Amino acid sequence: MPQHHVNSVGRRKTSVARVFLKTGTGAITVNHSPFERYFPQELHRADISQPFVVTETLSKYDADVTVRGGGMAGQAGAVRLGIARALVDLNEDFRTVLRSHDLLTRDPRMVERKKYGQKKARKRFQFSKR
Repeated sequence: MPQHHVNSVGRRKTSVARVFLKTGTGAITVNHSPFERYFPQELHRADISQPFVVTETLSKYDADVTVRGGGMAGQAGAVRLGIARALVDLNEDFRTVLRSHDLLTRDPRMVERKKYGQKKARKRFQFSKR
């Protein structure tokens, strides 16, 4: 089996993940540590491994991920998108499967900015009639 190297970028909220995918045994490292240690919550780990599960390539590729910015949920979403994009770069046949599970769509939701004269983005200061 030839050695394949692919890199891609995934984004979610303010997180940016660079994913380097190569043929291997299924090891996922995030910022030079195993992803089980970096993402202690099972929800985030399942989110990250979903592209591998859907394409049935869970133990075929190693993923080396560098992720910055945001929190745990945003970083997990960015890693998931990066892995899905890298899998499509490796094999174009995965595109239909990943698209049907909505794994190739970048989530456009961002934090709304705070407005002047208000406490937060939408919360107002308390109104006093008198």
